[in-house]
Amino acid sequence: MKKLKPNYDDGMWKGAPSSSFLKSQSLRNNETKAEKILWEKLRSNQLKGHKFRRQHPISLFIADFYCHQLKLIIEVDGEYHNAPEQIKKDDERTQSLQDNGMKIIRFTNCEIENNIGKVITQIGLIIDAITLEKNPK
Repeated sequence: MKKLKPNYDDGMWKGAPSSSFLKSQSLRNNETKAEKILWEKLRSNQLKGHKFRRQHPISLFIADFYCHQLKLIIEVDGEYHNAPEQIKKDDERTQSLQDNGMKIIRFTNCEIENNIGKVITQIGLIIDAITLEKNPK
């Protein structure tokens, strides 16, 4: 797959078009119940001191939650992600982002709404693994 292009010194947006920033703002203003629950746990560097952004443009995509320092994307999937066409799109998107050094973790709305503690624990374990990978002892 094609490498994404950085368009700022830190490469945080990977060449996202300006229209993505307007769309991401609209998504932030119309968050789902699950996104709101998860954001309350991620915002303000609450999770192991890492800054997460919500509805963050990366190339042609908008990540539900993104930590640039870790190159970690958290996706929150509603029911429509179970449709065969959407599964294929999600797989292609995931592969493209992984090919560009991103790590992606997915949770369903149901997982977040019914067991946020378990979700936060899983994210914490992934953060620990990425941190260890970046800074081996």
